[in-house]
Amino acid sequence: MDDLERDLRDLSAWLETPDAPDLTARVRAQLTPPVPRRRRWRRYVAVALVAVLVAVLPPGRAALADAVAGLLRFAGITVATSPAPEPPTGTASPLPAQRTTTALDEAQRAVRFPIRLPAKLGVPEQVLVADADGAGRYRVATLLYDGGALRVDAFDGRLDVAFHKRVSSPNVEWTQVHGDFAVWVDGPHTLAYVDRAGTVRMSTARLAASTLIWQDRGVSYRLEGDLTRAEAVGIAESLG
Repeated sequence: MDDLERDLRDLSAWLETPDAPDLTARVRAQLTPPVPRRRRWRRYVAVALVAVLVAVLPPGRAALADAVAGLLRFAGITVATSPAPEPPTGTASPLPAQRTTTALDEAQRAVRFPIRLPAKLGVPEQVLVADADGAGRYRVATLLYDGGALRVDAFDGRLDVAFHKRVSSPNVEWTQVHGDFAVWVDGPHTLAYVDRAGTVRMSTARLAASTLIWQDRGVSYRLEGDLTRAEAVGIAESLG
């Protein structure tokens, strides 16, 4: 158990978790008594481990080994942590086959998922769609506000990874949107697009602002801008 305990301690050092219910009593109540003394300690260890894992990892999301290694996969986005990631240089290229439209209905016809607007932001100034498949349907829709300083990226959460972030470890925190798990990245960090082949397009790498990542109804979202965590969560929870 020494290695497992060390891994769990490493995990808790870089993830701030939201409040979670204490499941220990509930799990313990389901154990079948009597339990021989020589095996009882193993049951109690298992109960404690279940409670810890439920508290720190959202169901079906990041694997413990990945998180301890500094790589988190959540909602179609990977977050790689390092002490001081190198900022991107030069001008970032647009996403593959990116095009701009001001008509929401046109953008909606171009993607396979519903485009929903945050009520707190209203109608975007521009909508971008990017990375079309063979049928001409685009993978990503981006809503731009405040001259592009505030943006919402939406993409099918059932698809493979679409974005890759490099951040310093203390900047990543668990939070919640409507009671479900979300990830908050506080402060500037490197963002790059991951294409349909799973290749990180470093030419698209740019310095992104603080970002909230969450999923809703099978669609993944990233809200980016000069926002506090509370402001970002409020916007996310106003999604129509």
